[in-house]
Amino acid sequence: MPRRPIHVTGAAEAPLRAALRALRTELAVPEEFPPAVLAEAEAAAKAPRLPAHDATDLPFFTVDPPTSTDLDQAVHLARRADGGYRVHYAIADVAAFVAPGSALDAEAHRRVLTLYFPDGKVPLHPAVLSEGAASLLPGEPRPAVLWRIDLDAEGRRVATDVRRALVRSRAKLDYAGVQRQIDSGTAEEPVALLREIGRLRENIEIERGGISLDVPEQEIVERDHGYDLVYRAPLPSESWNAQISLLTGMAAADLMTAAGTGILRTLPTAPDGAVAQLRRSAQALGVDWPHHVPYADVVRSANPSNPRHAAFLQECTTLLRGAGYTVFTDGHVPVPAVHAAVADEYTHCTAPLRRLVDRYASELCVAAVAGDEPPEWVRAALPALPDEMATGSRRAGSVERESVDIVEAALLKDRVGELFDAYVIDVKEREPSTGTVHLDDPAVVARIAGGESALPLGEWLRVRLAEADPGRAKVLFAPA
Repeated sequence: MPRRPIHVTGAAEAPLRAALRALRTELAVPEEFPPAVLAEAEAAAKAPRLPAHDATDLPFFTVDPPTSTDLDQAVHLARRADGGYRVHYAIADVAAFVAPGSALDAEAHRRVLTLYFPDGKVPLHPAVLSEGAASLLPGEPRPAVLWRIDLDAEGRRVATDVRRALVRSRAKLDYAGVQRQIDSGTAEEPVALLREIGRLRENIEIERGGISLDVPEQEIVERDHGYDLVYRAPLPSESWNAQISLLTGMAAADLMTAAGTGILRTLPTAPDGAVAQLRRSAQALGVDWPHHVPYADVVRSANPSNPRHAAFLQECTTLLRGAGYTVFTDGHVPVPAVHAAVADEYTHCTAPLRRLVDRYASELCVAAVAGDEPPEWVRAALPALPDEMATGSRRAGSVERESVDIVEAALLKDRVGELFDAYVIDVKEREPSTGTVHLDDPAVVARIAGGESALPLGEWLRVRLAEADPGRAKVLFAPA
């Protein structure tokens, strides 16, 4: 999960481009696809492996940011006669286009993940596939891995099926539009059920002790003939849609553990020291966290529209550090094998256009339901996948962190010397004059140093912008 997602558009890109280009070079980000890879992608786009099962009668829809064209998932929701629900979830079938051992496959293993920069993305697969032939674009028949998950009236899973199928999305929707339709009561039932099922799944998440972080995005807005950073709180429709993905990831984990071969997304319980540090941040930001209240309850009560709560939610992502992938074969399922934030066994399987491991998870699940052994190319790749994903995740994390720092520095570079209101959210134990401050306006979290006395943790402080250098991705404040 990105620590601080950030989005840059239009004229705001101009002062950032040089620094972002330098970051790409520094991190050895693969930009252009080799000619052989492009040639294979073009050929695959024209002749994918098509499934026998036809599910194009189901009126699927996608829900994504409005500019997205790499559409991994399409959904159809319906009521069942017994009062429960049926979730059809179509996932782009990347394996229908990428042959094992091909140049296209090798390049995907080199890239591992789609990388998101503020000014654009570096895709896992060539655009002719990820934004074209493999993407679940509306009106186009597409090969997919089709999940059918039946839920009871409380939203609990009662049956799961997954198979390859030909699907066709009917509509490309975005979160804001879906939210307006649902709030106004104009949404057709398959869309309206997103809220109904999403809320039931959220209740079940609370019951099992899981937690979903609604981390706000930082957005650049024009203000006073310049640009500023503000927080954008996620919409409820984003959380409801995420619950469908979580549901599928947990169903996939159950199929793999029952079959005895698989790859899980795992996260150990956060150490006491990390939770204690987060408590200090909550205190500093004025977030109420009574001693007897669990971390998950505090996160659920946080309002991402409140700038201080937004900063707290961003700090909460530190407890997600340590997530990884765990492979098991021959029935030896690791113990424990849960994802601490999900509070259940879970795997990644719903974003194969953007994440390498999902292609393999889909193959394992299709084989498990069919009662077949996993394909040999899948079994052969499994042992190396955790390290490959870890390497790709580290690079993606560096892109996210450094990009945020560059954007903040670029937007503040002409304001060095100005005074701001800030809250001290962290103080180093061995250097009490050094720490971290949170600004409500602009939406910045940055380092503070240079004072002669200890910083007042949890208190308001007038600070001066001492340095803002996008070339070094550095923002530094000092006590005023």
